[in-house]
Amino acid sequence: MRKFEKSSKLDHVCYDIRGPVMDEANRMIDQGIDILKLNIGNPAPFGFRAPEELLKRMKDHLSHTEGYSDSKGLLSARRAIVGSCKKKGIDRVTVDDVYTGNGVSELITLSMQGLLNCGDEILVPAPDYPLWTASVTLSGGTAVHYLCDEGAEWYPDIEDIKSKITSRTKGIVIINPNNPTGALYPRELLEEIVGICRKHGMIIFADEIYDRLVFDGLEHVSIASLAPDLLTITFNGLSKSHLIAGYRCGWMILCGDKSFAKGYVEGLNLLSSMRLCSNVPAQSVIKAALEMEEETKKLLVPGGRIYEQREYTNEALNAIPGISVVKPKAAFYMFPKIDSGKFHIIDDEKFVLDFLKDKKILLTHGGGFHWEKPDHFRVVYLPELNQLKSACNKLADFMSYYIQT
Repeated sequence: MRKFEKSSKLDHVCYDIRGPVMDEANRMIDQGIDILKLNIGNPAPFGFRAPEELLKRMKDHLSHTEGYSDSKGLLSARRAIVGSCKKKGIDRVTVDDVYTGNGVSELITLSMQGLLNCGDEILVPAPDYPLWTASVTLSGGTAVHYLCDEGAEWYPDIEDIKSKITSRTKGIVIINPNNPTGALYPRELLEEIVGICRKHGMIIFADEIYDRLVFDGLEHVSIASLAPDLLTITFNGLSKSHLIAGYRCGWMILCGDKSFAKGYVEGLNLLSSMRLCSNVPAQSVIKAALEMEEETKKLLVPGGRIYEQREYTNEALNAIPGISVVKPKAAFYMFPKIDSGKFHIIDDEKFVLDFLKDKKILLTHGGGFHWEKPDHFRVVYLPELNQLKSACNKLADFMSYYIQT
């Protein structure tokens, strides 16, 4: 029988967010051990449910969504997305610029495949959402990581961005609101990034999937609204804000000046057509979902579940000797720092593995987000308060005696 080997491209792909620690957790689960998963941004396992009206809309549309849609998506859905863009100050968008997808993940990969040749570079934040780095690599490109500064609310380091630009740089990825840090970028910072892209002719890839999950009365500014003369590809969807991650409902929008990128757009159209279309029943609720703002907002204000869980987790983590965390302004993630010297930590993956085995709680190490120092981990604060309290108490106890060997 012919032997098939792993593609050589995969040898350079790091996706430790789903790596050995997850494998060990699954082994423990198979043995009947109960694991608290603080590593997943999927709201459903933690008791969150989609708005009933949204579910009813999908049921009502099922008999009309049995066939393929246009490869870019239902016209009604794309019109609603265009309308949402206009509310955010993004004007140069038509229905032909909108591509629906099976979640944003599919579209991230598609956007990289359509653009990159071997050796092309894309600037990606560190820490990052690792799918970006993996998609760049699988598409033949090189992910060049620019630093986000923990001492400055985890904002991108402008000078580091400038230092990483070369003649091969095709674009920059901006994850705002950010995963894994929960940072929300101010207008002034985004304007600086736009200025850099304008100077170097770079495409902006704006991952804004958490733009409706913002705390403290703050406003999310879409970077595309600041750059009508540039090509900005904006990614968004309903998975997180409307608690329907399993329905795989996302979209990608080509914003701004597309006149210099005709070949790229043709490539995107070809790739979109090759996978026929995205999930049509999920597309059928996009219009209704984008009109439902209050369902999400009530979770993010004092008394709201996600707000209260953020408040508790932030306070509890900062109270643990040797751990500190920057309070997130959006999404539902924190990226705490460990005093690695205090605990002799030289391997952050081993740290979360040791914690998993000892306390039956699953975290993701900072290296899984392409953070080079072994001194961070990510926490998802979606579980209910009683679970978070138990987890934070167990972490405090663990840190009271842990020394890495």
